[in-house]
Amino acid sequence: MVHKERLSTRAAVIEAGFRVLGRDPSASLSQVAIAAGVGRATLHRHFPGRGDLIEALVSQAAAELDAAATAAAKGAGSHTEALKRIMAAVIALGDRQWFLATEKQAADLQMVKDVERRDQEFRRLMKAAQSEGLFSQSCPLEWAIAAFDHLVYAAWILVRDGEATPKQASRLAWQTLTAGIGKARL
Repeated sequence: MVHKERLSTRAAVIEAGFRVLGRDPSASLSQVAIAAGVGRATLHRHFPGRGDLIEALVSQAAAELDAAATAAAKGAGSHTEALKRIMAAVIALGDRQWFLATEKQAADLQMVKDVERRDQEFRRLMKAAQSEGLFSQSCPLEWAIAAFDHLVYAAWILVRDGEATPKQASRLAWQTLTAGIGKARL
């Protein structure tokens, strides 16, 4: 018999927060506590207010995003291959990243700096992939970045709604980024 390691109370609340608030951003902390299997007082010992829980969720989602992107890009033979791997890794984290993409919580200064750093790293990667020929030099870099981001978001929706697996959604998103969906050329 395999014993599943029990999550710490804090980790259980965070996991429940992702599940509950990911489905319903207006859900109450009582609903999160119930999903975590703890009392509301216990939840408040770890997270005094909703903002504290949201900050923990945003922080964890961002850390997971960084770790997944770094691991995915490791050993890639080109910047283009790194982007393809990163897209698949980020789409696979959709249940948690969905929360990050939809949460409008004000972030602390360090979180803002981390987001800016990630954005600059991604911008450099996209520029390098453009130089490799992933997309035309005449295509504005901002357009390519926005297309990548929106395709990831669309993939998360497909997976969330049960229309595709993360692997299928990743393949569709990459195909759309690299080849488009129509026959016409601009």
